[in-house]
Amino acid sequence: MLNHIIVMGRLTRDPELRHTQSGTAVASFTVAVDRDFKDKATGERKTDFIDCVAWRSTGEFVAKYFGKGRMAVVEGRLQLRDWTEKEGNKRRSAEILVSSVYFGDSKPKDGSGSGSETKAGKDDDFQLPGDFGGGSDSGFAELMDDDGDLPF
Repeated sequence: MLNHIIVMGRLTRDPELRHTQSGTAVASFTVAVDRDFKDKATGERKTDFIDCVAWRSTGEFVAKYFGKGRMAVVEGRLQLRDWTEKEGNKRRSAEILVSSVYFGDSKPKDGSGSGSETKAGKDDDFQLPGDFGGGSDSGFAELMDDDGDLPF
């Protein structure tokens, strides 16, 4: 069976990082995703608010580098949960069990949070794009005689 989902949207609030009794990190957040089509009656796009849960290092990554308003590309699987509310009514909710999170926007200019096109769940000692400094050790050099034409 195949259960794979990818959504792109903005976080509606800062992620909430908690730890289980055994110390496992888990982050909860909600992503606002615009629908592809406009409502015929109003001409406006509707927005879906999708709950997401990220465990372990992915959850820590989200809590550290994402905040309210940041664009995120969330990859994972759709999970349905049945639960009973305080009044005894049975409820069902859907959420994404996150496997990877990517930045969907560029690094904020105000310095709040970090940003990169880095995949969550990797080692924490990654280098952020844009932080190369343009020095000779970056592996990039300026092309002086580039006329802009493609060679094919």
